[in-house]
Amino acid sequence: MEIQPVVIGTAGHIDHGKSSLVRALTGIDPDRWEEEKERGMTIDLGFARLRTPDGRTLGLVDVPGHERFLRNMVAGATGIDLVVLVVAADDGVMPQTREHLEIMDLLGVQHGLLVLNKVDLVDAEMAELAEEELREAVAGTFLEGAEVIRTSATAGEGIDLLRQRLFELANAVEPRSDEGVFRLPVQRVFSVKGFGTVLTGIPMSGRVAVGDTLEVLPGGQRGKVRGLQAYHEPAEQGRAGHSTAVNLTDIDHKLVARGHVLATPGFFRTQKLLGASLRTLASLGRPLSNRTPIRLHVGTAEVLGEVVLLDQEELEPGAEGLVQLRLEEAVVAAPGDRFVLRRASPLETLGGGVVLEESRYRLKRFKRFVIDELERQARSLGSLDALLESVLVRAPERWASLDELALDLKRPRAEVAALLASLAEGGRVRELQPGRWIHEEALAVSLDAVREGFSSWFEENSTRARMDVRDLRARVRLLPSLVDRLLDLLAEEGELRREAGGALLPAKREVQLEPEVQERRDRVLTALEAGGAQPPSPGDLAQALGLPPRQVQEMLRLLVDQDAAVHVGGELFLGGAAHAKVRGAVIENCERNGELSIPELRDAIGTTRKFLIPILEAFDTEGLTQRRGNARVLRGR
Repeated sequence: MEIQPVVIGTAGHIDHGKSSLVRALTGIDPDRWEEEKERGMTIDLGFARLRTPDGRTLGLVDVPGHERFLRNMVAGATGIDLVVLVVAADDGVMPQTREHLEIMDLLGVQHGLLVLNKVDLVDAEMAELAEEELREAVAGTFLEGAEVIRTSATAGEGIDLLRQRLFELANAVEPRSDEGVFRLPVQRVFSVKGFGTVLTGIPMSGRVAVGDTLEVLPGGQRGKVRGLQAYHEPAEQGRAGHSTAVNLTDIDHKLVARGHVLATPGFFRTQKLLGASLRTLASLGRPLSNRTPIRLHVGTAEVLGEVVLLDQEELEPGAEGLVQLRLEEAVVAAPGDRFVLRRASPLETLGGGVVLEESRYRLKRFKRFVIDELERQARSLGSLDALLESVLVRAPERWASLDELALDLKRPRAEVAALLASLAEGGRVRELQPGRWIHEEALAVSLDAVREGFSSWFEENSTRARMDVRDLRARVRLLPSLVDRLLDLLAEEGELRREAGGALLPAKREVQLEPEVQERRDRVLTALEAGGAQPPSPGDLAQALGLPPRQVQEMLRLLVDQDAAVHVGGELFLGGAAHAKVRGAVIENCERNGELSIPELRDAIGTTRKFLIPILEAFDTEGLTQRRGNARVLRGR
């Protein structure tokens, strides 16, 4: 059985004959429930298949017409490629006719035709008036100018013509792409004795095969595909655009409901915050205000929340704006997904639009950078390359891994890797270190941030010749690993130098000390050297020299920068000459004794245990000595 990946959906007011038309076209009754048959009205979604003359299969979705079951109608509209809008000739255009038409438009349906049903119940003049009213109702919509076919589902009038036109229209519609990873919004879930859990729906993307492992979100249950059906026929594969039933092992059907999503593991996540573009209905009676309580319909899910207007005080009827949807329950949605918003209470369709991002945090209103980022994301949705660039430019940590990008794009890693390689050839992105990618725009901004942090620090510390990398990290607020890589790039370009221990030096910098600063520097150094291996602490220096503690600390850092002193640790500083003398004594002592004789060394350099222990630990750290049992020896000896 060859299935054409095009799904036809019905739409229209209750009791206008949608289900009867499906039965007449296919011979299948889409009303599954006894209650539907008893009441003569569609409550839930109905599915049928239509055979084309060349043996292919088209899927039909029959949606409820009653306002109380509109949530079921929206769930069924997800995945529809072309619509049959049905109006009864004896009733004319009704409220749900208009609302279904608006919803199909909001969900991005672009193709369809019009059916004037029950023409056997009216005379020719009434039929003409009903058709004229129908054409007026669709004026300005995607169905403007569509063919009107007159039918009687009960008498069979016009059914052959309708079937033929559906074949022609289905052939003209671009088939649903199966690119990307598999995702199926769940429309039905049930258990079959001897087989286990079955989930049904119309996949939005990708393919699935028997033996694949899938996960259900929310919840994260995982199971293997043990069987597949497409339009009630066994299949080895399911794909986007085919109404599919998936039989799964290890899935508890009691923990799955309509609105959940069945997907390839590792690519989708549940979200309570969604950035989106929203268009309100032109028929709204008043503007949409900020933080209006809403019901979001996305995929087959329906959740409560509120809509936050980001770029406008209020949204006029028929206007478009950027919003954030803040939800009470998490849903699965991806950039490019269509949605419908209804007022939480009383029920009223407000509008709909497109998901732009899975927000990581609450977005602030009227922030230029927020609006610019969302607008860029909106422009990128038509191109996978552009979307990848947008995601990288907006990466919260400035760079991202291949796995993170695959998650954001909902695409296989190999496909994303190929896209990155292509963009890298064009100079748009760069693999800054193995497995970590950055956009050239983000790279330029990040490099400028490092340069600014570097130069401003030296402006504030005019006597310093070296900067500690930790001070730079605190200023630029980027990931330490990214800062280190950016510093490598700047060092390669000759803009700065890096030294062991995390010291950063400007490529060209000569510290010119004022005479009074030079005098303070010399006094501090003289006092340090005079202390030998028992140097005064910074506090003692300040008291002895009559200097403020802040100035003493500044001079000590300057002496370390100039290699005139060594910071051993804590408050212990050795003058350069004293440090060299102690180092030489350690080497001579170890070479003569085979290992360090601490009492002998202590006497030789004239110090005490208080000073000697931290000095020896510092030599261990720099690699001069090492501990061997209870003794110290020269490293490598």
